[in-house]
Amino acid sequence: MKILLVNPRGFCAGVNMAIECLDEAIRRVGPGIYVYHEIVHNKYVVDRFTKQGVTFVDSMEEVPHGSILLFSAHGVSPEIRSIARQRNLQTVDATCPLVTKVHLEAIRYANAGYHIILIGHEGHDEVIGTMGEAPESITLVETPSDVDKLPFSNDDRLAYLTQTTLSVAEATEVIGALKKCYPGIESPKKEDICYATTNRQDAVKMLVESADVLIVLGSQNSSNSRRLMEIGASQGVPSYLVDGSSELQTDWFERDSTVVITAGASAPEVVVEECINYLRTHFDAEVSEEMLRKENVHFSLPKELHQLSGK
Repeated sequence: MKILLVNPRGFCAGVNMAIECLDEAIRRVGPGIYVYHEIVHNKYVVDRFTKQGVTFVDSMEEVPHGSILLFSAHGVSPEIRSIARQRNLQTVDATCPLVTKVHLEAIRYANAGYHIILIGHEGHDEVIGTMGEAPESITLVETPSDVDKLPFSNDDRLAYLTQTTLSVAEATEVIGALKKCYPGIESPKKEDICYATTNRQDAVKMLVESADVLIVLGSQNSSNSRRLMEIGASQGVPSYLVDGSSELQTDWFERDSTVVITAGASAPEVVVEECINYLRTHFDAEVSEEMLRKENVHFSLPKELHQLSGK
């Protein structure tokens, strides 16, 4: 068996920042920290922090008054920030700066009198946060057919934004439909889909033609990980999204298979190594690291982290 190990893969700068932020918060004040939603969409990462005494919540009412609360990498709405102030919480904002960029664009367009078409997946944490910035001025679409149902005219001031973790092809298709229906629609100066999402998708597209099987390390609720799996499936390659080696099945592989392995932007390298070891043990696999693009992006930790104080 031959493994083509995709590079770039795994943690992006935003995920690295969020995880480092929570690690540092624990170092400073110990257990008892709360996080609004999962810090990143990855089971391994969430389980690790849960074992260290971190509590992940989906409702602000679950956070006791005066507690320490981190906002996840996906961002939150102004309403959540307001509730945090009312509950006298010490907050640390671990939102990815690329998500913050989309929030600021939404605010700018809304203040300028535009109605915003947000391309994204309903219910995703990032989409909920972005829509919360200007709920009366944002309409969500997921597919070109959704565009056909929009109630606007060419006289309306329209702009579009996108969720940062979409498939590039998926977003391009919807953007094309928007521009066809509304030729005057405004777009952000720089695309919203993040560099890491694009890089990981491009790398899989380049290698999947050589694959008998594609393995994507990532959790089922990770949008960018699912997009990687879908790229392989769209090429007719058996493609699997797994959290780790315990989910691999021997009947997915043959001894002479070529297996492409990658990891979504929130999947840690340790789960990649575990899968490689599984295939080495069961199929005597040899690994070829495929460096397709280098990444050198780094985001600083949020300033409020340095102001944390324990009880």
